[in-house]
Amino acid sequence: MKTEELTAKILDENPNMDNYQLALVVSKRADELLNGAVSKLNIDPKSIKAADLALMEIAQGLLKVKGFVDAEK
Repeated sequence: MKTEELTAKILDENPNMDNYQLALVVSKRADELLNGAVSKLNIDPKSIKAADLALMEIAQGLLKVKGFVDAEK
């Protein structure tokens, strides 16, 4: 799946998250992966960029994104 499709899927499934918040989450997870965290996917982390791998993990629901609340509540 393309990066744009993954991003759209994540944002559709998380209506209270915007692009900026998603970028923060992807950045944090990519940093964890680059510092030795084990991927939750059966993909060699050396064969793909850390940010793409993080985005794929989030899109497949393998990571829970916490800390973003709906401003209307």
